[in-house]
Amino acid sequence: MEEFLPKEFMERMKGMLGAEYDAFKKSYQKEAARGLRVNGLKGTKEEFLKKSSFTLRPILWEPNGFFYLEKERPGKHPYHDAGVYYIQEPSAMAVAALAAPKPGEKVLDLCAAPGGKTTHLASQMKGEGLLVANEIHPARAKILSQNVERMGIRNAVVTNEEPLSLKAYFPEFFDRVVVDAPCSGEGMFRKEEAACLEWSLENVHSCAVRQRKILECAAEMLKPGGRLVYSTCTFAPEEDEETILLFLNEHLEFEIDLEIDSEAYREMGFLQGCPDWINPAIKITSEIREKEALKKTFRLFPHKIEGEGHYIAVLHKKEKEGYKKKQKFLRKKRASFKDWEVFQNEIGVSFERGMYQLFGEELYLVPEEMVDMRGLRVLRAGLHLGTLKKSRFEPSHALALTLSPSDTKHVLSFDKESKEIFSYLKGEMLSFNGEERKGWYLVCVDGYSIGWGKASKVGLKNHYPKGLRWM
Repeated sequence: MEEFLPKEFMERMKGMLGAEYDAFKKSYQKEAARGLRVNGLKGTKEEFLKKSSFTLRPILWEPNGFFYLEKERPGKHPYHDAGVYYIQEPSAMAVAALAAPKPGEKVLDLCAAPGGKTTHLASQMKGEGLLVANEIHPARAKILSQNVERMGIRNAVVTNEEPLSLKAYFPEFFDRVVVDAPCSGEGMFRKEEAACLEWSLENVHSCAVRQRKILECAAEMLKPGGRLVYSTCTFAPEEDEETILLFLNEHLEFEIDLEIDSEAYREMGFLQGCPDWINPAIKITSEIREKEALKKTFRLFPHKIEGEGHYIAVLHKKEKEGYKKKQKFLRKKRASFKDWEVFQNEIGVSFERGMYQLFGEELYLVPEEMVDMRGLRVLRAGLHLGTLKKSRFEPSHALALTLSPSDTKHVLSFDKESKEIFSYLKGEMLSFNGEERKGWYLVCVDGYSIGWGKASKVGLKNHYPKGLRWM
């Protein structure tokens, strides 16, 4: 691994870390830590631990996070397809943990793909409020949308916009904004050798310029009194402490959020931000509180914790006298759709909140807090309920994954090691020896929803999506 590390990068790290440099260098000889995070929308971690057969150790900074053994391959398990957990790099779990959204709030994940932090935020929000997950790159936005679906998230809208375009729709709108900024990726060198090969000082600088533009947009979308969490997976001070210092110097309405219990995180191995690493040539209008307050930001180093490199700053936007939000919301009339209502009565599903919106034949339940979406590039407008076909309603895979057995009248649950669940995941028809009733059933694995099946005289027709089927 060491031979891949860029020379200029290592020289800079030696200057930054001093006596700790050797320990940092040795960390590249170790295997990267692997983590999964239990999805609170699917059940509690206690339920999961009773059902799981994985060898797990807790991650200190995330109550639902666990280290796992690579050989156990949780990505090839029925629980993964059911959205019971999300496989996520352990250090990355700290970002949403520090954002700490509450149910009912309006939250933006501005640079959201592939979805680790989005799905973490959603789990904390417990299906209440509005979560907007944005990704500028179309292919990555599609992966983000797929992960939102797999994790059974009801209250997320996935957009594919530039931050500059997005801010016109959401002026001073969100209670929390997460900016996991695109960066030079130095913190991922141990995990991804390709990041080493692509690294350059020029890229570090261009990333810093881009990050500051993104932060400008994020600042305008956060309402007064709100929390902004900025993070990178790089060690470069230009992208970390310098970016935050320059931002605070130009935005006096922001300050480092001092409500965070920094000492608790220090005890877990998180180091404080270091103002001394900032380029002394940087001009700021005054040597004010911000520079010293940077010690209240967080540095995650691989020789200090079981995880990769990260930088995290938690900012607070001060209250503003006379603040009034001015957004154009969706119309509040709740439309009705007969075939959907017939299906609801058949399967026993009901939703008390949300607005029904039809896009062609596709019916969505849009969060009530969402603004008018006209003109926005939207990949997922909330919960996709299904398709209104001629004289019938066909439920979506997304709908199945948001439900639990207690939400529906008709359920078939199989054991995680049963031949039936593997046949289902392969798209095969299952024999059906249950009730005489024909029609839709929610298929589950150990009580976790995983898809739909439709019972007929010949068996249970498989409605697991073709693109997801196991080979």
